[in-house]
Amino acid sequence: MVAVSDRLVTVFGGSGFIGRHAVRALARRGYRIRVAVRRPDLAQYLMTAGAVGQVTAVQANLRYPDSVEAAVEGADAVVNLVGIMHQRGRNSFEAAQAFGAGAVARAAKAAGAAALVHVSAIGADKASASAYAVSKAKGEEAVLAAFPQAAVLRPSVVFGPEDDFFNRFAAMAQISPVLPLIGGGETKFQPVFAGDVAEAIAAGVDGRLAPGTTYELGGPDVMSFREVLEFVLKVTQRSRILLPLPFGVAGLLARVAQYAPKPPLTPGQVTLLRSDNVVSAKAAAEKRTLEGIGIAPASAAAEVPAYLWRFRKAGQFEKITA
Repeated sequence: MVAVSDRLVTVFGGSGFIGRHAVRALARRGYRIRVAVRRPDLAQYLMTAGAVGQVTAVQANLRYPDSVEAAVEGADAVVNLVGIMHQRGRNSFEAAQAFGAGAVARAAKAAGAAALVHVSAIGADKASASAYAVSKAKGEEAVLAAFPQAAVLRPSVVFGPEDDFFNRFAAMAQISPVLPLIGGGETKFQPVFAGDVAEAIAAGVDGRLAPGTTYELGGPDVMSFREVLEFVLKVTQRSRILLPLPFGVAGLLARVAQYAPKPPLTPGQVTLLRSDNVVSAKAAAEKRTLEGIGIAPASAAAEVPAYLWRFRKAGQFEKITA
């Protein structure tokens, strides 16, 4: 059993997809972890990620700075994982990813935290046509203005057992005979394993990342949108028609779909698909990548079949052919 230290890490958004992996990675290193979330009752499953009492949950909402300040009190390091893909009411991109990011950084600085790791996204750009990308860029700017030595992590599309990427397309293939290739399926991704992103976060808390530096995190393989869908169909043992869908048509459909309780597609996502989501050549050359940190990234081929089997017609009993 790992000995629990007296160093405390506050993790905002720790109950989310990447958060659960980050909490486990930090727990393995012996940190005490305070998970700051809007609904602590929904984060109770994280208590088993460490020893008894090592992981606790507290209430915090990035729209309310007082709750953020209370959550970071006494913390040696702070991690901000809060991010949303869909806007709903007061929970807007601006509130969660721009204002909220700045509130966490200011609170971390005031509390005397030694390290701050801020998780953003590849494609963050104030000049983007996507409100999501703009808010991510504004969040990074606010973080570095308040906490200049912070480490910023920009992952590509993150995958893992609970992802909303490979799982989403596999679920679509269960019920639809046709899968849309938005923009012709040429958009490129560099899917990165959630466990590897978590290790990069832990490296930042350990003090092994360069202060004030932005890292771009991608997996070992670059895949086009078409290749992603073909991979999902191969793993789930299904045959579906891949139908090219121009961006203009996809945008019109997204305007209607965005009002669904859990939208399958939004206009903002269509906009994001117009640009590749891969690690830049500059980041790779400057070793601001997983490999540069010393992490060998896992491939989708190695990890995804272990959780997409449930989308096969006979689940784990489906006969696998070469």
